[in-house]
Amino acid sequence: MSRIKLPGKEKNKKIILIVLVIVAIGILSYEAWATITSKTIKSENKSQKEIEKPMNTEESYMNNTTNADIEEAVDDDSKTNNNDEKIKISEKEKNYSARENELYNDAYRVFFEHEYANAISKADTLVSEFPSNAMGYNIRGIAKAYNGDYDGGMKDIDTSLSIDKNYGYARFNKALTYELYENMDEALEWYNKALEVEDYVWSYYGIASIYGRRGDVTNTMTYLNKAIQIDPGVKDVAKTEHDFDPVNSSKEFQKAVYNWF
Repeated sequence: MSRIKLPGKEKNKKIILIVLVIVAIGILSYEAWATITSKTIKSENKSQKEIEKPMNTEESYMNNTTNADIEEAVDDDSKTNNNDEKIKISEKEKNYSARENELYNDAYRVFFEHEYANAISKADTLVSEFPSNAMGYNIRGIAKAYNGDYDGGMKDIDTSLSIDKNYGYARFNKALTYELYENMDEALEWYNKALEVEDYVWSYYGIASIYGRRGDVTNTMTYLNKAIQIDPGVKDVAKTEHDFDPVNSSKEFQKAVYNWF
């Protein structure tokens, strides 16, 4: 017996199929939108932390010297020693020309204004004119890292370290880059390597913040207390540091940061 086709029912089937396809597309579109939104939120949160981090840590490395300061300091070492708090010129910076330090200061200044692309551009000029300038590769590297280029940033920082393996700021920035991209074990390793050549307050702070995320009160306070001993102003930074949320209710943290007994 031949099957009798019923047009009405066939049409209904097609309508149902179309509806199901539309629903499926709607579900997939919603899931895709939710995923993108989630990534955007995470990215914004990460960017916010990245913006806050260097202002709390790296800024004390800021070289505020002018060309006149550099020339005077080179001519009169005793004046540099007597005015150490106002003119902080490292031995490394003295080895560079006034032009190099000027270019470096320009790149560093815009970096701390969060103009990372501009900082990269200015550092490009520095390393183009002076390809052996470790500071230039270092500042360009950390600017690239904050601008989302992890590989490029690490490559520049490693180049800086290949020029001067004991450059403390480059070691610090390598640790910071690892931390920003959630590579915590490597960050700890390089913060400690930075401390091998320079007793820098924010290297201790960086280590403390990583242990803080892990909820390790003992190690957090070991390194945070060392940072506070060097610079009591660290307490104010620690009060608003979200990395310490897992440990900030501990009596050790309260005593060290808020002077509560």
